[in-house]
Amino acid sequence: MKNNSNLFFVCSLIEYIARGTKNRRLDVVRQLGDDLSRIYKYADVFHCEPIEKVADDFIQKDNISDGNYDNLSKYKYTIPDYWDIGEVFARLIEDCYEEENVIKGIKEVYASWMAEKILNFNSDLYYQSREYLAVCYREGEILLA
Repeated sequence: MKNNSNLFFVCSLIEYIARGTKNRRLDVVRQLGDDLSRIYKYADVFHCEPIEKVADDFIQKDNISDGNYDNLSKYKYTIPDYWDIGEVFARLIEDCYEEENVIKGIKEVYASWMAEKILNFNSDLYYQSREYLAVCYREGEILLA
């Protein structure tokens, strides 16, 4: 399942919606609900539209209201964009779940302890190798090099 472009789009869309609505990523995943499967299945179609429009359509459809979670303004360094973080999450899911369990993987990874660690942009975890992130996720802790 390496380089699953549909999964990459879903994870990037989750990040985009979360940033725009100031919600936790897990809350966005939960609010998208069954639409996660639809977005994943038709990502190649949705990807033809600007991500802003796709995000707005699902924000409206799933009644995703603005929250008060802002994990971006507190960082002192350059923040990776939603495509970069979408890629980190997509790779982690690819490396830890079989293709037939990708939706389960999305839900579990975003609900895991690791999601908040990756989203701490004052650390260097989000740009570590995909292999290292997968091992840490499976082991349930950040491993020392």
